Amino acid sequence: MSNSLGLQRNRVHRALSRPNLLMGADRELVLITGLAAVILIFVVLTIYSALFGVAVWIVIVGFLRMMAKSDPLMRQVYLRHISYKPYYGATSSPWRRS
Repeated sequence: MSNSLGLQRNRVHRALSRPNLLMGADRELVLITGLAAVILIFVVLTIYSALFGVAVWIVIVGFLRMMAKSDPLMRQVYLRHISYKPYYGATSSPWRRS
């Protein structure tokens, strides 16, 4: 396995570089929506709330799967986006006080 140029090959394992998905969607969002649906079902305790909670959870997981299919890291991108300020004033240095 030695190359003529003396380069060393290292394997990159797929499990370490793939996004953390559950049921095809972002893991944390699926778990949070499942928890919200279970809370709705057990707080109201009617058959209608159970049907409504399961239906809402299925619809939200479907939406989250579509979101993860377009970009698996969309949640992190959105959280970074909302942390930016709407306006950055012109300064001569990033450490200059306004």
